[in-house]
Amino acid sequence: MTETVLSGMRPTGPLHLGHYSVIENWIKLSETYDCYYFTADWHAITTQFDATDNLAQNKRNIVIDWLAAGLDPQKCHIFHQSDIKEHAELHLLLSMITPLSWLERVPTYKDQIRQFRDQGKDIATYGFLGYPLLMAADILMYRPFGVPVGEDQLPHLEFCRELSRRFYALYGAEVFTEPKALLAQISMLPGIDKRKMSKSYNNFINLSADEKEVKDKIKQMITDPERIRKTDPGHPDICCVHTYHGFYNKQQQAEITENCRCGAIGCGECKNCLSAKINEFLEPVRERRAALEEQPHLVDEVIEAGNTAARKVAVETMVMVREAMKI
Repeated sequence: MTETVLSGMRPTGPLHLGHYSVIENWIKLSETYDCYYFTADWHAITTQFDATDNLAQNKRNIVIDWLAAGLDPQKCHIFHQSDIKEHAELHLLLSMITPLSWLERVPTYKDQIRQFRDQGKDIATYGFLGYPLLMAADILMYRPFGVPVGEDQLPHLEFCRELSRRFYALYGAEVFTEPKALLAQISMLPGIDKRKMSKSYNNFINLSADEKEVKDKIKQMITDPERIRKTDPGHPDICCVHTYHGFYNKQQQAEITENCRCGAIGCGECKNCLSAKINEFLEPVRERRAALEEQPHLVDEVIEAGNTAARKVAVETMVMVREAMKI
């Protein structure tokens, strides 16, 4: 029997180049495992409860981004979290056995409340406090052997594993697995201003960007502030454009690095070269996107098939949960 893997993304807006390495990892996992990938729309509401007007469209767009980036619906199940109501039921039942202290000690809880407060927004809600529990319910529902996560998400996964053990201790039923962390070697792409890539900084390049958008964004990239003239020796190690060449132009990076150091190539020419490479990389993504937008029923069919597959597993899990809890 093929082992199961589960992962999801919050549909808070268009996906950018920083997301591509995650999708690329999902594609690799789907070659080996029975993978379930979902749009975490209920999770999006935990922080965007006051801005839900675009949520439905964002959910659809994120699926289009996945498919355009190369995720094959014949090799994985793609679904919407809120379409599988069993997630809400499991979240509710698990909330009855989850100590409040477990939620309060999650490292990101207080940090994110502080960050949002600095932005003038109070997210200290019951729903946000229960964010890790909802995530645990999402994961445990599919009884996966593993979950692809970054190191910053390890506390959330350990919370999930601890909750699985508590359920067994209370009810004596091995309903859930203790999923492993599938830590991928994913290189983090910085924003075009060298800060962490973030929607709040508007320092990203969307996967849906056209050629002009790519060129305009790369023109804004931070280069070597000490380099005034083209013939001045450059310092590529501190240049954001150089970093991007390492992702999208590896074959020429060494040559460009040397030419920069000796003043044989200017920043404008270097940026033009990078624009061409990123547009070359995005061209097949644009072609797949155009085909999906011309035939919107294909996206609907992918989501419906994914929902059906996910719902089948969710129903089976909830039967076992109710039997274990004798309700």
